[in-house]
Amino acid sequence: MTYPCSAQKTKYDSGTGWPSFWQPLSNAVVTKVDFKLIVPRTEYHCRRCGGHQGHVFGDGPKPTGKRYCNNGVALTFKAST
Repeated sequence: MTYPCSAQKTKYDSGTGWPSFWQPLSNAVVTKVDFKLIVPRTEYHCRRCGGHQGHVFGDGPKPTGKRYCNNGVALTFKAST
């Protein structure tokens, strides 16, 4: 499994069912406020191509306290060897 904008070492089980990371790779993502639901959310995109990656929430583990919740369609799945 390849995570384009997050290091595998920052992946953790958030209990949400979504791939979650406590930190993205340096200079890999940009954020903006998303108003698609009633409450505003922070959306993050790939800095290189602008592709939607997911949303950032403030309920993640230390050291950042952030949960970068990745959209599964933004991932490339590869068979393990």
